[in-house]
Amino acid sequence: MLYAIRHTTSFEYDVPVRFARCNLRLKPIAWPGQTLIEHKLSVKPGGVLKDARAGATLANITRLVVPQAVTSLTIESRALIEVDRPEPVPSPDDPSVTAVAHLAREDRDLGAAGPANYLFPTALIPHDPTITSWCAETLTPDRPILAAAFALARRIQREFDFDPEATMLETSPSEAFAKRGGVCQDFAQIMITGLRGLGLPAAYASGYIRTIPPPGKERLVGADATHAWVLLWCGPAIGWVGVDPTNGIWMAGDHVITAIGRDYSEIAPVDGIFLGFGAQHMEVEVDVEPQETVAARA
Repeated sequence: MLYAIRHTTSFEYDVPVRFARCNLRLKPIAWPGQTLIEHKLSVKPGGVLKDARAGATLANITRLVVPQAVTSLTIESRALIEVDRPEPVPSPDDPSVTAVAHLAREDRDLGAAGPANYLFPTALIPHDPTITSWCAETLTPDRPILAAAFALARRIQREFDFDPEATMLETSPSEAFAKRGGVCQDFAQIMITGLRGLGLPAAYASGYIRTIPPPGKERLVGADATHAWVLLWCGPAIGWVGVDPTNGIWMAGDHVITAIGRDYSEIAPVDGIFLGFGAQHMEVEVDVEPQETVAARA
């Protein structure tokens, strides 16, 4: 499936900002099952764009410097990407939860995608014994890893309410778990907390998911959103597998990965600083449009 993705981030400042510098993680990464065909970044009223090294994370980082005074700033990312990623098929012969934890400790890959990078707590996803114990009820030691991971994702999807009013960006996994509600970031962080607590390498994946309108309804332009889910390392034979606890599904043909990190701080689509005072207001619009629809409009 071909997708045309448009991601627009708009800032309005109460008073002119004299200088701004941002990190943009908007260009989808190369990852099994997806091929980036084209990507363009544009900034209004203007700025200097320069590619930067991603460091230890799996992200394409572009530095943006706006040297002139502005009262508004619009960053638009456009991508054309092909996704061909089948759903994983669990098997009774898959390594067990215990076996994967052992394989992760023995693995010597220290690259950006090596499992050792995703075994330990972080500032945003700290260790939580309560969440780990709850997840351990599903992630039993001898259960095959794919079946166990999918069952946990379905359990989170079933037992937690999707409620944008329940949490904020800075809400911890412990708080969201106690509320039994939140958004995709919260559900991904809860699942990662439990997986890491049991010695399983788990990464935070950020990107997009295709949304399908209800029968008889048209797509609403700008109604899509960025999405977060979980990547789980399942041993060297299987590798990394994506699972989406918000929707209780595998990462497959409807998901596009933009960046992968240990937590949100490493993969935020836009972050940075500005020099000025007063409040800023941000709006985000995302469209994930199948290419057949785009071609029909051309």
